[in-house]
Amino acid sequence: MLDNINKIVLKNLFPRKKLSAYDAISEAQKIAYAPLIFQAVRTMRDLGILAQLEKAKDNGVTPGGIADALDISLYGVETLLESGLSCGVVEMADDGDSFVLSKVGYFLLHDPMTRINMDYNHYICYLGMYNLDEAIKTQKPAGLRVFGKKWATLYQALPHLPDTIKNSWYAFDHFYSDSAYPDVLPIIFKNQPGTMLDIGANVGKFSILAAQYDQNIQITMVDLHDQLQNAIKNVNDEALDQRIHSLMLDLLDEKSTFPKEMDVYWLSQLLSCFGKDEIISILMRIVDVMGENSTVYILETCWDRQQHESAAYSLINTSLYFTAMASGNSKMYHSKDLIACCETAGLRLINIFDHLGICHTLFECKKNNS
Repeated sequence: MLDNINKIVLKNLFPRKKLSAYDAISEAQKIAYAPLIFQAVRTMRDLGILAQLEKAKDNGVTPGGIADALDISLYGVETLLESGLSCGVVEMADDGDSFVLSKVGYFLLHDPMTRINMDYNHYICYLGMYNLDEAIKTQKPAGLRVFGKKWATLYQALPHLPDTIKNSWYAFDHFYSDSAYPDVLPIIFKNQPGTMLDIGANVGKFSILAAQYDQNIQITMVDLHDQLQNAIKNVNDEALDQRIHSLMLDLLDEKSTFPKEMDVYWLSQLLSCFGKDEIISILMRIVDVMGENSTVYILETCWDRQQHESAAYSLINTSLYFTAMASGNSKMYHSKDLIACCETAGLRLINIFDHLGICHTLFECKKNNS
């Protein structure tokens, strides 16, 4: 365990709250109706109702005015506005007949992170979450069947899903990692590594950025066959195929082995896709092939190392996606769980870098030779 390396004071993001019985039951009702509220607000956004409210500014607009402008029934507009009023997305104007957009509604309409999160939850998670109880019991992604029954994990299914679903997943995944990569690259290249293994390369975005950052690095991307096809295409489009190579490998196959003595073994938003035993297995196979100067870098979004409760809230509840849709046994981990997996696998943690990009933590590890 770390002693004094980059220690930070981790605050309790979810302190116990003293609520009255009335406040507690009110909060309970919000949870009970949350799925309906979510779809009502998303529908207001996608049908243009929030945009009409913003256009009207502080003067407000009547339900009839919105209905006429958007050619939607008055009944439908009134129903949605009243739902939005109940959850603070819209507010009543001073005349008592018109509605205005609240500050919450403004961010639902314009904040990229909020839009991406909402699309991801709607297109990827919503239908499958009905089967969360089964997923919890079986540790299988029971909700994934809404996209078809022939895939064991979402990662196998992803290249074959409709564009609306696939694009919302990539937008969600890349929004967060893209913010961290500019902070990560100088750390990884501080010792001028010559070779890198990008394990779980996804569409090859980090490999491409790394190759553009350092003109001497040789990179091998590792992923499932179908996923690698997208990565290879993207590498070829950037004319980097002489320095970025590919290796098809199923990480869940415990007999699979990694290339030996690479300078850097890079795992970005990968370990959250696996259960603890699988994480240890992957890391042990990396340890088996590491050289004396090899370094493992693990980039993850640990909910306990966030600066704000809202970030921890989002990450914790993203774990439900992993349970019902992705793998059935993975999650957004507490940092102590990842550190324990690293140590069990034979790694020695030498550095932790927090608050990279929006919400990432980078773990720097060496082989434990003691």
